[in-house]
Amino acid sequence: MRLLTVVIMAVLFAAAPATAYGPTGHRVIAELAYGYLTPDARAAVDAILGDEFLAEAATMPDEMRSNPDEFWRVEANPYHYINVPSGVSYEESEKNPAGDALTALETFTSVLTDESASADEKRRALWFVVHLVGDLHQPLHVGHPEDRGGNWVEVVFMEELTNLHRLWDEHLIQHQRLSFTEWTRFLERKIKPAHIEEWQQAKPIDWVHEDLVLRDDIYANSTGILSWDYVYKYTPLIKSQLSKGGVRLAGYLNEIFKKQ
Repeated sequence: MRLLTVVIMAVLFAAAPATAYGPTGHRVIAELAYGYLTPDARAAVDAILGDEFLAEAATMPDEMRSNPDEFWRVEANPYHYINVPSGVSYEESEKNPAGDALTALETFTSVLTDESASADEKRRALWFVVHLVGDLHQPLHVGHPEDRGGNWVEVVFMEELTNLHRLWDEHLIQHQRLSFTEWTRFLERKIKPAHIEEWQQAKPIDWVHEDLVLRDDIYANSTGILSWDYVYKYTPLIKSQLSKGGVRLAGYLNEIFKKQ
């Protein structure tokens, strides 16, 4: 029985890769962003995506992970996260030579501004830009390398066994029983012009610095049985990160597609 338990737990924690907020969180950020795009940025986004919604595009880098193409199976794997050990900054950390979420964001941004890039290349690049901004607003995607951003940290949430990363990817958001459109509608009512001005001043490296502070707080408060008090403590942070992610994604895309 003990061996069976160990096997089940090993499968549970190894089976699911990090996906950053799960589909709902990514769609919330993208849907929020679409409402704050300038006319030029919206026209550019619509032209690249065709009949695909921005919120639909936001989850494509995760959905394509099972594509047999080597790009999706091998090359793109490290693009969803950043490894930063405790006690050091991103700048001081040892970088993955295959890249990370921050370097991938720069790479795909360059594709979107490259006039020689094909329509398919721009579409994939936009998928990633939208997705990676979401990833960079889930604090555990700037994770401890030794536990894969909390994927190997076992927790019990609402009497169910899970891991810390999945708790932040999905469980805290799904606990509210809201669709991504309901989340978006509820959040955008509370976003004021002052929030937009403040949040869009931050650059991607600043988002990483913010994540490191939040990550340390999450680890310090995520032990034992996690229940209603944990939801009470961290739901405001989830709302804040989703709101910031959407506003910042809009600002990022507005800058990319700003006409000179």
